[in-house]
Order: sequence, then structure tokens, then C-alpha cells
Amino acid sequence: MSDITTIDLPIADNDDGIALGHYAQRAYLEYALSVVKGRALPDVCDGQKPVQRRILYSMSRMGLGFSGNTGAKPVKSARVVGDVLGRYHPHGDSAAYEALVRMAQDFAQRYPLIDGQGNFGSRDGDGAAAMRYTEARLAKITTLLLDEIDEGTVDFQPNYDGSTEEPKQLPARLPFALLNGASGIAVGMATEIPSHNLREVADACIALIKTPKLSDADLLALLPAPDYPGGGQIISSASDIADAYRTGRGSLKVRARWVIEELARGQWQLVVNELPPGVSSQRVLEEIEELTNPKVKVGKKALSPEQNQLKATVLSVLDVVRDESSKDAAVRLVFEPKTRTIEQQELITTLLAHTSLETSSSINLTMVGIDGRPVQKSMRDMLTEWIEFRQATVLRRSQHRLNKVLDRIHILEGRQLVLLNIDEVIAIIRQSDEPKAALIQRFKLSDRQAEDILEIRLRQLARLEAIKIKQELKELKEEKAKLEEIVGNATALRRLPSHIDPGREKSCRRSQSGGRTRYRGGLRKRLGACTQRP
Repeated sequence: MSDITTIDLPIADNDDGIALGHYAQRAYLEYALSVVKGRALPDVCDGQKPVQRRILYSMSRMGLGFSGNTGAKPVKSARVVGDVLGRYHPHGDSAAYEALVRMAQDFAQRYPLIDGQGNFGSRDGDGAAAMRYTEARLAKITTLLLDEIDEGTVDFQPNYDGSTEEPKQLPARLPFALLNGASGIAVGMATEIPSHNLREVADACIALIKTPKLSDADLLALLPAPDYPGGGQIISSASDIADAYRTGRGSLKVRARWVIEELARGQWQLVVNELPPGVSSQRVLEEIEELTNPKVKVGKKALSPEQNQLKATVLSVLDVVRDESSKDAAVRLVFEPKTRTIEQQELITTLLAHTSLETSSSINLTMVGIDGRPVQKSMRDMLTEWIEFRQATVLRRSQHRLNKVLDRIHILEGRQLVLLNIDEVIAIIRQSDEPKAALIQRFKLSDRQAEDILEIRLRQLARLEAIKIKQELKELKEEKAKLEEIVGNATALRRLPSHIDPGREKSCRRSQSGGRTRYRGGLRKRLGACTQRP
């Protein structure tokens, strides 16, 4: 699929058309490419699919983002969906709303991009309320995606009817393809990118910027494994993870996380508080019910020996299972043993062997690359391409700012010249029929400088204003020198600080079993460090 190109079709013998087989081939390839690039796969640059990008951009233009540390008042989700469909995404409203809902679910995304209010579903499979009932606004972390969009950082393209423009990518200041991951099924290919910890991803990017030929071992030390939204512990070996990251495809074993709670009179219970990705409490309860109360298979008259044996095995160690999940505990599955003399490890082993408390999570790092081609990439390729995109973004931002600085210096130099010859300028304006042309001829001004002088207010001709102009010119020339160094020197561009301090979020840690989990309450409660402006 990565080699999809325009096909030159041979003309039929009668020169009135093309062969049906060639037409069908081209039509199918065009359809496949539109699905791959326009719907199913994320972009390596900003990590978003087109519908997600359009939703975020539309909400930003609606004023639903953050101004400083103050968030906008949320609006009905139906209003957001209507604006997205009317301006950028001429498809079904259910598709746009489902994408919006997913970006607001903290159990689906490691760092939710939308702050939703109302019923946005649960990990047990409960659907979100209708869009007329829920409200939404942008989460604070989306400032990392959208803040620089008006600073010449990305290209824009016409929307579907040419009435407005939309960005081709968002100027992401972190690789969100890794932070939140993605999943999708296209034509002939699919993607399954797991989420990762912000601090680890940022450290890996910084290391690759400083040392482009960083070894795989050093890169894996900085970015050791995925970090799933619902927690859990990865029990796959480091070599399996390294292989998946190197090839872009693999499968990891993920296990639930639990604690043993001691009760009175020597009793105890097993409490599961984190589940593997894609597993819900309801699913585990259904599996337990199927094990302890099996149904006769179709075409059979009685339970099979295997079913009876499995039922006896589970009932010999498990007495009661309860779902105590609540607002305070997103996941709390309680398993009570048959007797207090049951070995703890025996109950744990039985549950892990026969339920989804231990499962496999696939990795398929397929996405649209910086060259616009859908390709399966390695972890190093993903980070390298994002760094290339980010350096181009910062370069464009610096050039955009430099142009503004040069324009302002040009204007201020014209004003400074006027203040030095104020009496003569006033006389020319009063006596000349064409004062603009006269000013240009007398003081060798540009058309823009002359226009600015003619529109200047009298209060700006005071002596204090001349001092302000001199001071502003000095500051602008200093900024100009710095910007010119960044634009003209690749080394200076790489040294430019990102002004993002992800270190305030606690990193993941290894469990005793070799797995991995994350601390809760990190970035979501302390986003200020991640949204400082350059």
C-alpha cells in the first residue's frame, strides 16, 4: 500500500474509453488510499487522524481552548459536531461524535485531548449519552498540539467545498502518536499503536536530537515499554519489547495488577485494581460466570468432561466475585477464596490462566509518514520523523517571527526618522496635495512607512514616544540577531530549548514481576509545566 501511485490507464481499441479491468483497478486503489490516509491511519507528525484533527481545530476556532490557565466554558457536543460537519468533515454525525467521545475517555487515551462533561461511557462497554446531552471543551494538554498553529508553522489546505481552510497537520510539540497511541483498520493494513509515558517519550526525543546515532539499547533504556491508560503490568521480556519496537510489529503479554487485603480472623481477599488494555470488569465477570455455570454446547446433550473439570477447578478455589468499581475506584474487582487456607498463589494462577486478567496486546506501528506514505515503522523511525517535522516547525515559526520583527523594525525606523524631522514632516503634510508621495521622495521612505506616518496619531509624536521607539528598536534588533542565528544555523536550531518540562509527571516503574505500571494523578493534575510557551 505504501507504493500506491496514480496509474496511467491504457486506452481501449476504439479510443472511446478505457478497459473495465484497468478502471476498476484504479478506482479501488483510489478508494483504498482515501481510506488509509483520510480515515483510518494517524499521521506521524501530530498523531491524529483527519477527523480528530478537524474536531480539535474546529473546537479551537470556536474558542473552546485555554487562555493562560483559564479554560473556556464547555458547550453542547452537538454544537461541536455540527461545526465540524459543516466546515471540515462532510460525513455522518455519528462518526464525528464517536471520535469526539473517544478523545474524552481517560480509559481509552493516556492523555485525553477533550474535557467532557456528562456521560461519556465506561470501560465496561457502556455507550456515551447522545450528543445533545453531553458538553465538551479542549483539555489543557491540547495546547501542545494547537498553540503555534497561527505562527506559520504548518500548511493549510482548502476544505471540502473551498469555503475555508484547514491545517494539513497540527504543530505538535510532542509526538502524540506515541503518547495516546491509535488503532484503526484500513484497506489492506491496520494499525495498533500503544500509548506511552510522556516523560519517557520526551527524554527519548531529546536524546535522539542530541545523539542521532543513539544505540537501540540506550533508546530502549529511555523508552522501555508502553504505558497503557488503564494501568496493568507488562510481563513480556525486554527482548520481546525490543523486537517489537525494532520491527514495528509484535505482541506483548499484559497482566492485571492486584493487592491482597487481609481481613478479620485470618480471612483475605484478592482485589484487582488495574486491568489490561481492552479488558473490562464486566468481561471478567462474564468469564467467571461462564466457568462456574457453563452452558451445554450446541448439538450436545450434556456438559463435556473438560467443562466439568474446569468448573470444579475454579469452584475449588473461588467462592465469590464482586465488582465494587465506583467513582472513587475505577476498577475494583474482589475475589474471595473458597477458604482462608487456600494458597494465594493458587487462586491467582487459576484466574490468570482462565480469564482475561492476563492477555496479549498487539503492536503494529503503521501510520502515514512525513512523506505522506502509509508505512509500518520502527520506534526509532517514528521518533526520527517526528523530530524532523518538529525542527521544520520550529524553523518555520522562527522565520515567521523574524518576518514580523523585520516588518516592525522597518515601521519603527520610519517613525524615528519622522520624529527627528517633525516640523518638516508636518509642513509637507499640510502643504502637499500628495503628502504620501512627497514624504517618500523627501525622506526616501517606503510606501509602507509613508502610509504608517500618515495614519499616526498626534499623541505618538511626543518626546516620550521617541524614547519608547528607541527602546523597542533595541529589543527588536537583539531578537532579530537571535532569530537569524536560529534560521541560518542548524546547530542553533537543535540547541533551542523546548520550554516543556515533562519531568513533573512521575515516570513508570518496573514491578517485581518484571511488569510495568504508572502512577496515577500525574500529568492530568499538573499540566502547567507542559504548556509553557516558547
